[in-house]
Amino acid sequence: MIENPYYTDEFHGDYELIGIGQLDLEEGGSIPDCQLAVATFGVLNEAKDNAILIPTWYSGTHQIWRDVYIGPDHALNPEKYFIVCIDQIGSGLSVSPHNAAGANAGIAMSKFPHVRIGDNVVAQERLLREHFGIERLALVTGGSMGAQQTYEWAVRFPDKVLRAAPIAGTAQNTPGDFLIAEAMREAIQSSPGWNGGEYTSNEQVVDGLIRQAHIWAIVGFSTEFWKHEVWRAMEFDSKEAFLSGFLEPYFTAMDPNALLTQSWAWQRGDVARHTGGDLAAALGRITAKTFVMPIDEDQLFPVRDCVPEQELIKNSELRVVEDTLGHLGLFGVSPTYMPQIDRHLGDLLDIEV
Repeated sequence: MIENPYYTDEFHGDYELIGIGQLDLEEGGSIPDCQLAVATFGVLNEAKDNAILIPTWYSGTHQIWRDVYIGPDHALNPEKYFIVCIDQIGSGLSVSPHNAAGANAGIAMSKFPHVRIGDNVVAQERLLREHFGIERLALVTGGSMGAQQTYEWAVRFPDKVLRAAPIAGTAQNTPGDFLIAEAMREAIQSSPGWNGGEYTSNEQVVDGLIRQAHIWAIVGFSTEFWKHEVWRAMEFDSKEAFLSGFLEPYFTAMDPNALLTQSWAWQRGDVARHTGGDLAAALGRITAKTFVMPIDEDQLFPVRDCVPEQELIKNSELRVVEDTLGHLGLFGVSPTYMPQIDRHLGDLLDIEV
């Protein structure tokens, strides 16, 4: 077990670790004691029909949702809804390679098993049902890998999801996106201190984490972001200062094996595995009122990849979010971003289903 001060309340605020027991995995093997980090906002009503689930994205935790998306002035209003944010397996807060201990000691570090998007969703469903008694969700929404989990929820548990809003993500990962994630993985694994995943501190892999940050600079932000020097609005005086002052510190604080656990799942996000590879059949299972919400300048999950999927979902709408930042517009830096998100999610939540 590696102590990493980044994965503490100091950086992420209050959360609870909830155990769901042994989780058997799609790829084989299991997590003996699957502990999930959970942050809740609001109160579950007596009918237990006001619950919203938010699964997290690559490198992110509940913290960004708490700070940017959730509040009485947002569509995700804790005065009206019981909002449950569950940090995905490998997030660094939930069970992850570097924090596996006790019953999980045998799967620590390089021995951590492969975890799919579906494994996360099965774990979340069990937690909601067994711990909170929640059988149906008013809404599932998430960005990027959270969008992949949103699609998985709507396909795997159609009777449990009334509304779905995948933001900046797809139901079936594309080959190009797979290769982008692979380049990020190679950046970490080629670091001199990687040691086959058996490093003793994330600092030993800092070279690889910095290289990954630079890849995110290329694909996470749009070409328009760099062309128009949008980083100046974030109080940086050069693109180099933005890299060294924003992106590099963000990634170098994290655990490399945790990021690798997440990226492996990201690469293989695909709801069509439920229907023998037939994506139309898989998305045809969705009964939730669905808003598909790509970001117009997103290079990872562009609108052109989201539209064909949306067209296969009954009772769905395409709601394009405009943001020059591109995929990392998810961080809500642009002042025009959250008003769009709140409008779309507000419209969705106002629909009777």
